[in-house]
Amino acid sequence: MRVLSKGLSDTGRKRDHNEDSFLIDEELSLFVVADGMGGHAGGGTASRIAVETIDTEVRKARARPDQPLRQKTALQDSRIPDILRGAVEAACANIYHAAQGDPRLAGMGTTTIALLIKDDAAFFAHVGDSRAYLVRGKLVQQVSEDHSLVNEQIKAGMITPDEARHSRYKNIITRSVGFEQEVMVDVMGLVCEPGDTFVLCSDGMSNLVEDHEILELASSPELASVPKGLVDLANERGGDDNITVIAVRTL
Repeated sequence: MRVLSKGLSDTGRKRDHNEDSFLIDEELSLFVVADGMGGHAGGGTASRIAVETIDTEVRKARARPDQPLRQKTALQDSRIPDILRGAVEAACANIYHAAQGDPRLAGMGTTTIALLIKDDAAFFAHVGDSRAYLVRGKLVQQVSEDHSLVNEQIKAGMITPDEARHSRYKNIITRSVGFEQEVMVDVMGLVCEPGDTFVLCSDGMSNLVEDHEILELASSPELASVPKGLVDLANERGGDDNITVIAVRTL
């Protein structure tokens, strides 16, 4: 299955620097958004290490003699989830060790959402509250599950999704890549259909844009307009964080 992609990252209207990083590697059909944290130097460093390490590790896997990225298997038998998990775990270790060697980077970490498309399947690896959405026809669905305090409160019945959107704790995440030496990585896979659009984003977008608006903008036949439209909408509503969006469409 062929893919088209377009990405955009913006500092937003309230921050003076951008700690987000993103990766578009169309040769691998690999796409990553990382939202860094840990101060002026740390956040941007953590997110950059994450996207670079994930790309490097997936390329290493492709070059292995057993060629796990070239094998045709059923979704449930694919080795790609393990490859993506290992790539994020390697990023976690690299970020952690970089922080140990430089006091300016102490405590840095990053969220990560990664998508790899192979044949007719999409595979995800996820840590934190950056998100992946699937837009298919007239439906939009959040594929990833936030590792955040407010999401835990929603699942416990303590608050509603609307209350979570306005909570003072909405930016507190319960997992990150690199803050500790190891992290638990969520992986998942689904079967693609031609015309699917995947939207990967940092919370600078998802905190300010509704699902139905993602559906409307991601349904545009002009893929390049999708990230720009979502970034512009988040900025119109205050742009209180860095905003990063990648749109990926299957053909």
